[in-house]
Amino acid sequence: MAGIDLYAPRPAKARRTWTWAAIVLTIVFIILGQIPVVIAMTWLKMPLETGIDWRADALMLVFFAPIALIFFLWTFVFERRGIAALGFNRDGLKRYLRGLVIGFGFAAAAIAGIWLAGGYTVESLGAWGKPGLMTFVPIAAVFIGFMVQGATEEVAMRGYLMQVVASRHGIYWGIGVSMLVFSLLHAANIPPSKELLLGLTNIVLVGIFFSLYAIQERSLWGVCAWHSAWNFLLGAGFGVEVSGQNLDVLPLVTDLKSTGAAWWITGGKFGPEGSVITSLVLILGIVYLVRKGALKPQPFAAEMAQTAA
Repeated sequence: MAGIDLYAPRPAKARRTWTWAAIVLTIVFIILGQIPVVIAMTWLKMPLETGIDWRADALMLVFFAPIALIFFLWTFVFERRGIAALGFNRDGLKRYLRGLVIGFGFAAAAIAGIWLAGGYTVESLGAWGKPGLMTFVPIAAVFIGFMVQGATEEVAMRGYLMQVVASRHGIYWGIGVSMLVFSLLHAANIPPSKELLLGLTNIVLVGIFFSLYAIQERSLWGVCAWHSAWNFLLGAGFGVEVSGQNLDVLPLVTDLKSTGAAWWITGGKFGPEGSVITSLVLILGIVYLVRKGALKPQPFAAEMAQTAA
């Protein structure tokens, strides 16, 4: 399939990053963007590990922001394009709120499926068992952190990498390359194991789903919200692992713990993202978006006029 711009028409003055360079730059920008968090956490004498101190958890999530800033600067300075090129275009609030609702719904469906399969039991009432200001402050801080973290990963993967590759080689290559890089970035979250293998398989499915969602809307707003809502509800809503990571926060909805059911039901150390229940939820989402025509985006009017000329 011929190349296509996903989120906004390409101005005549714009530059286009080569595919191989975009892949390398994506990894380099992510690494460079994490230097500030290492410096800040070291200066504040806070652990660079999740699940120990909720303040550290929230700060590490918020400090994903420098990564997004680097991608914005590269797009502005080198590619000579605005934020619309990365998917931040029209109807932002509407799409973001809708993405939150859908993301919460998907996460709740995965958790409910695992619970019905006998994978979880309620350990405590969570935040509602000890209501108070200092109970909900950590939850709010972590939610803000996930808003930044989820959006930043989407800027890198679907906002930048996928659209650059798609603009040269078409959406199938764009989806494939961004999906592969996205899954590899999660490959070291837990030691090599069956849980990690199934977890990475589900990360691949998540990458496909996110790509189709962004392409269907021709925007990044909704998928940013979906990503943040999913991570938040798993980690701070139900107290389960998020891609193998734990949080030091009293869960908002209820505190769940594994019943010791088969690892492929609960996801084991990787959490619900390593469960076959989650696989089913994601596959259903992918099928729905494919049927909605996400793989058949139409060129922008300006591109069609240029082709006709």
